[in-house]
Amino acid sequence: MAAEEDGRTARKRRQILEAALPVFLRNGYVGTSMDEVASLASVSKQTVYKHFTDKEQLFTSIILDTTGQVEGLAKMITAALEDSDDLEKDLGELARQFLARIMSPDVLRLRRLVIAEADRFPDLGRTWYAQGFERSLKTMTTAFEKLTERGLLRADDPALAAEHFVGLLLWIPVNKVMFSGIGEHYTRADLERLAEAAVAVFLRAYASPGSA
Repeated sequence: MAAEEDGRTARKRRQILEAALPVFLRNGYVGTSMDEVASLASVSKQTVYKHFTDKEQLFTSIILDTTGQVEGLAKMITAALEDSDDLEKDLGELARQFLARIMSPDVLRLRRLVIAEADRFPDLGRTWYAQGFERSLKTMTTAFEKLTERGLLRADDPALAAEHFVGLLLWIPVNKVMFSGIGEHYTRADLERLAEAAVAVFLRAYASPGSA
């Protein structure tokens, strides 16, 4: 009976989080009301407060709950580069997947929300970055260290190489949509062209002779 009750509680909590996320993404923190969240979740406002003591706790829970959207990049990096014998091919595939994930509308809206509320919730912003994007950079750093040890890369500073690789990928499209709005349209062909160019520049700087 207790397990069944725990299951209902977990489902209700998930129901509230799923209803609240698009409200915060659309309205921001200040513009979001607990009444609207309760209505969209099809629960009473008292039920919302039973699971979350106030709007701040609900917002914090939502942001931390979404770190998995970026965290999955770390697994993608490991899978692409761990046993690579064709660096140009595998980096190219990683670049396309990485860029597609970061440029998905949901991730872009979430990124915009975290940035917009960074002054209000600085610790939350740091935690979201550390658990998501920074973890991906650390995974990529480890991968570049191993590729350097195998003689496929020349990366005296693998952490900086990881920053360079991601910067080459994201600087143009992410900055453009952050300033122009999520409606700024990049086709799949656009992103593939940017990914291909980023890999080419990165390998000219970091590939060992004959490895790419």
